[in-house]
Amino acid sequence: MKWDLTRLYQSFSDPQFAADMASADKIAGDIAGMFAAPKADHAEQVVALLNAFNSLQAITARLRSFVSLTLATEAENEEALATNDKMQSFFVKIRQLYSAFNRYIGSLDDLEALIEKDDLIREHAFTLRETAQEAKHTIDPALEETVLKLRITGSSAWSQMRGTLESTLMVDYEENGEVKQLPLAAARNLAYSPDPAVRKRAYEAELAAYPKIEIPMAACLSSMKGEALTMLPLRNYSSLLEQTLEQSRMDQETLDALLTAMKESFPVFRRYLRAKAEALGHEKGLPFYDLFAPMGKANASYTLEEARDVLVDVLGKFSKKMGDHIRQAFDERWIDAYPHAGKRGGAFCSGVHPLGISYVLTNFDGSLSSVSTLAHELGHAYHNRCMDGLSMMNCGYPMPLAETASIFNETLLSSKMLEGADEEEQIMLLELELADACQVIVDIMSRYLFETEVVERRKTHALSPRELKEIMLDAQRQTYGEGLDEQYLHPYMWACKSHYYRADLHFYNFPYAFGLLFGKGIYARYKERGESFVPEYDQLLRATATGSVADVAASVGIDVHSVDFWRSSLAVLAEDVEKYCSLLKK
Repeated sequence: MKWDLTRLYQSFSDPQFAADMASADKIAGDIAGMFAAPKADHAEQVVALLNAFNSLQAITARLRSFVSLTLATEAENEEALATNDKMQSFFVKIRQLYSAFNRYIGSLDDLEALIEKDDLIREHAFTLRETAQEAKHTIDPALEETVLKLRITGSSAWSQMRGTLESTLMVDYEENGEVKQLPLAAARNLAYSPDPAVRKRAYEAELAAYPKIEIPMAACLSSMKGEALTMLPLRNYSSLLEQTLEQSRMDQETLDALLTAMKESFPVFRRYLRAKAEALGHEKGLPFYDLFAPMGKANASYTLEEARDVLVDVLGKFSKKMGDHIRQAFDERWIDAYPHAGKRGGAFCSGVHPLGISYVLTNFDGSLSSVSTLAHELGHAYHNRCMDGLSMMNCGYPMPLAETASIFNETLLSSKMLEGADEEEQIMLLELELADACQVIVDIMSRYLFETEVVERRKTHALSPRELKEIMLDAQRQTYGEGLDEQYLHPYMWACKSHYYRADLHFYNFPYAFGLLFGKGIYARYKERGESFVPEYDQLLRATATGSVADVAASVGIDVHSVDFWRSSLAVLAEDVEKYCSLLKK
């Protein structure tokens, strides 16, 4: 199944695409005029700006999505690449308008009075208060245009190059005495094969392929982090972590509590890894190539249609609205399912709010893990659905809370499938849950440590592939410890994870751990409350767009500043580890 982007535009030559570009340009000109000749009445000016920016975002959301989604599956599409280049200059203009908006709202001494005065302004109260805070971090207008234009050939270009390198890298993989070329995503999917020889060959072939791209990949990463550090004083941030926390609507106290609980849990996950290693015949810990080895009834396999039916059935029993939404995503082809040359690896969900559509990319291989990945991404899609009716400027939610619905879906799927499962099926399902949890707690911590060290070293020099590999291996040793066989780690995890290469996004790692443990906490509330929790769940997801992390959590009785909350979610995983180990011994 390939997704149907014609709901956005028929092609890059579609007259509607050109018309929307023209409309966006006109609205941008109108907004610039509002700043050049502002209305004397502040309320009238704010209302006019809100209406204009909502209209502008509705159009640019479609334009951006068509370009980025095309490139996600066709990395070398020349029309998409050329159009993306043309649009970059236009979006520099748009970014300047948002900065002007931030500065204007930040300059208003009577913002609170305006919020009480007008319904539209009151509807956008949270967004406007956040905008006033962001005004402290806008670039000097005398420098901004030059800086933003430089970024087109800087971080944006490096990010695009990284995507192209990943999407076009072919791995030489030997099968039945014949060497064939596989896209990187397809080679990485073989880590889930029930055949241990396949898993090891795929791992070795993958590592052998990275040297082809390690030099440009290292240049991408070093250049992007270097630019980000250069931008810090221009934006009045003391560090990239501070910037990320503010963008995430999250405070340092929450992060510290989360990281403390994560570190405390390492012995539990190492116990899981050692038990799995012993079951697979390894004496020195688990080799990296067996991290995702299926256990129990390892031959379980699903067609895409079977995966759809499982998800509609299981998640639809929680909420008919959710089940109907999943069926719609399949029926209307919002999903690009299978790996192929030119398609990026991994999985993501990209919402197009004006159309009520969320496009989902996966690299489906028929494994139960692939089914779980679909559940995860369709959780994001359902989260977006809960934003229906909100304005464009009111529908964005921060990274940590973005994982709430996806983790909830995964947990719901795993819990339902465990019901009535025999011991072999329980091992299979617990393995899927614990392998994912190990990635989100242990591996995410390794990524956090890696990025922290990279950012610190980048203050003095650009990093070579050798140095990046050493930092990555050290981070894996600190986190996985004796759980992994030190002879078989993965020195190139920095190259295959796109999260490090986002121009405006750094430390895109700890939000996943937040999401996993927060999602587990939300699931616990559902178990306590039953069906009466369903409408509260929808309201919680909707509230993520207009609240801080701490406030949204507090609305369902969760204190994210407390280490004990994070420990309680991890305790549930510790119980599953004990159950898993006991089953393996049998």
